[in-house]
Amino acid sequence: MKPTDEETVEETIDEETVEETIDEETVEETDDDEEIVDEMTDEEKWAEIDELFDRYEGPFDIDEVDLDEDDVQRIDLGALVVTPFEEMQLQLQVDEPRQRVQSFLVGDGASAMEVALFAGPRRTSMLAEIREEIAAATEKEGGEITLLEGPFGVELRRQQPVTDAQGRRGTHVSRTWLVGGPGWVLRGIVFGRAALEPENEDASIALLECFGNLVVRRGTAPAAPGSLIPLTIPDLEQK
Repeated sequence: MKPTDEETVEETIDEETVEETIDEETVEETDDDEEIVDEMTDEEKWAEIDELFDRYEGPFDIDEVDLDEDDVQRIDLGALVVTPFEEMQLQLQVDEPRQRVQSFLVGDGASAMEVALFAGPRRTSMLAEIREEIAAATEKEGGEITLLEGPFGVELRRQQPVTDAQGRRGTHVSRTWLVGGPGWVLRGIVFGRAALEPENEDASIALLECFGNLVVRRGTAPAAPGSLIPLTIPDLEQK
């Protein structure tokens, strides 16, 4: 039976009412979700990013890879194994009084990255604590620091005032990557063009791949969390 005009109007009104009700409920749910996000503290947000970063594409622990499955000529620094990139420049940072290699510096001519390895907890994370220490030191020196999500979890971007030997003042710009693994924390500090132009992928790609390809050979020697794990001078003739 064909409905009357009144029935048609009533059905239309009912449909519109239902749609409006659904729209109102959707808006209310969306508003609730936004409130939950807004209520997250910065610490909770950074902690969530730390937790979500899984090192699937590196850096790696030695137990996660097989270095003998390919013919890549890597540089063995003992606690760290480095995969070189084209025209890579490598420099070891040596603590002369203690006669130990405390970090290494790699560069491509326009950008550079200093990498150091530290002992860390095996089942928990100390990345938040390290970030707080870096932030406090930066602010104490009159610098500025910004945290954001980067390629290896939370990235720290710093601007620090510096004075050269001639007394000229300037600003030192850097990016810091921190990655935690089983019993270790890896730190990479990026300088040069890759730090000045962080959105320029071409400026950062070599250092990004180098950091991501690092393999950590932590060992079993006991070490207090946060203590430096020294590296060794490489034998450049070995694989």
